[in-house]
Amino acid sequence: MYFDELDLNDNVLDALYDMRFDTCTPVQEKCIPEILEGHDVLGVAQTGTGKTAAYLLPVLSKLDDGGYPKDAINCVIMSPTRELAQQIDQAMQGFGYYLQGVSSVAVYGGNDGNRYDQELRSLRMGADVVIATPGRLISHISLGNVDLSKVSFFILDEADRMLDMGFSEDIKTIASKLPKTCQTIMFSATMPEKIEELAKTLLKNPVEIKLAVSKPAEKIKQEAYVCYETQKMTIIKDIFKAGDLKRVIVFSGSKFKVKQLAASLQQIGVNCGAMHSDLEQAERDDVMFKFKSGQYDVLVATDIVARGIDIDDIEMVINYDVPHDTEDYVHRIGRTARANRDGRAITFVSEEDQYWFQQIEKFLEKVVDKMPLPEGCGEGPEYIKLNKPKKKGANGRNNRRGNGRNGEGGKNSAKNRRQKDRDQTSHKRKPNKPNERQEKTPRNNEQQPQQGNRQQNAKQQPQQGNRQQNAKQQPQQGNRQQNRKPAQPGEQPKNSNSQKRRNNSNNSNQQRPGTENNVRPGSNGRGRGVAQKKGEKPAARKHTPIVNPQKQENAVKKFIKRIFGFKK
Repeated sequence: MYFDELDLNDNVLDALYDMRFDTCTPVQEKCIPEILEGHDVLGVAQTGTGKTAAYLLPVLSKLDDGGYPKDAINCVIMSPTRELAQQIDQAMQGFGYYLQGVSSVAVYGGNDGNRYDQELRSLRMGADVVIATPGRLISHISLGNVDLSKVSFFILDEADRMLDMGFSEDIKTIASKLPKTCQTIMFSATMPEKIEELAKTLLKNPVEIKLAVSKPAEKIKQEAYVCYETQKMTIIKDIFKAGDLKRVIVFSGSKFKVKQLAASLQQIGVNCGAMHSDLEQAERDDVMFKFKSGQYDVLVATDIVARGIDIDDIEMVINYDVPHDTEDYVHRIGRTARANRDGRAITFVSEEDQYWFQQIEKFLEKVVDKMPLPEGCGEGPEYIKLNKPKKKGANGRNNRRGNGRNGEGGKNSAKNRRQKDRDQTSHKRKPNKPNERQEKTPRNNEQQPQQGNRQQNAKQQPQQGNRQQNAKQQPQQGNRQQNRKPAQPGEQPKNSNSQKRRNNSNNSNQQRPGTENNVRPGSNGRGRGVAQKKGEKPAARKHTPIVNPQKQENAVKKFIKRIFGFKK
């Protein structure tokens, strides 16, 4: 169908004629008439099918026809990313070239103070079309800079992407500020349950236009290299050496890989730029401008460029890693072979990504050609069919926990070795049952002297247990009088040290044989072995206290009670 067959405004048709747009895409053919009639529309179509023109053309046509309040915001278009908001604003400038009374402003974060002041003036003066990211618009709403009470059109572009980025609550907050008569239009590349729930909340009896998720364009030549992670850089260098490539996008799901890859390509002389979310808005704009203008031959980017960015002359797309979503793969390689051009898409499939690439092949209903690795790169991993992806541990390696040489639960697994050690030592920690204590022989106690009943372990551990029962092993502890062995018939009884000290103290004042003039034998005032001479002043000797047996016994009882908590 041709655009002039639709009921569009003449000024809009003139702009399309100047831009050499003649025929409609399927999504435009189905959506434009429904929007012109004032129906809420839920469109499901992938990126690159012309969805931007599908909602901009009828809205601009109706705004130019008149009947809407002046100096008020009449249309709000929500975009998930700044880049897509800028692209919508550029398309708005082209389609509304001949529309004198329709103004627009793009509202997104990451700008300087001058840009913010421009947004503020446009919002307060009432720009007809506001193209905004959710976070920035919420900020203006909270500051009272936006009046949404007269909005007539509310459009959500890439709604699934916005929900994935966590903008669900922001969208509902913005929708609550809109009048109930507002016409709502929602476009999404996929139709998950979250989109269905959001559509039920925002749309009123919508017309559903679903285009089957189309396969990548037939003109895209899809190839894959099955390789290890360490071989990817060698392959990509070989690709750039093989041909004079000017318009290439290299996708990676990691910002760190994007930075690292861009630096490596610049070292080998590739004129490239990096595009990721860590860049400031001015840096993003500069990178995109240089790539679109041809100053950069290669753009290394995350999925921030995968959706909604319209660059027609991309010759090749390289997936440095395999996306885990089939839709993301379609969006990535959809950047090439646009506007009836030929394109090439190359994907590096590592050992961990084989499952996800097989899911992509299942969706494509064909096997992607596997290319041989360049010379000097070595052999790659075997491409085998997997039923589930290999899990990775915290360090990125395959999770092999619990798998021994004999597989999971094998004889030599670490888990079984730990269990075996516990089984061998568990009987040492378990206390004996009451009915088993008398059956235990001393031999069993001798094998494990450090554990069990302290009284039974007296022979093995004299330092533990009841001190009275340990008297034979520790005569220096406990009651010393009770520790003495009874004298045998015909044997002189032995006195303990304390008894000797008592005898010495009792006889200290008595003159012993071999002593004269109060001179102790074997004493010189300092030590023993030399007798003190007559007339010399005796030196101070070490005091030997007189020990009271009853006090000593009481002290031992107190010590036992304090240490062991029981009486003698």
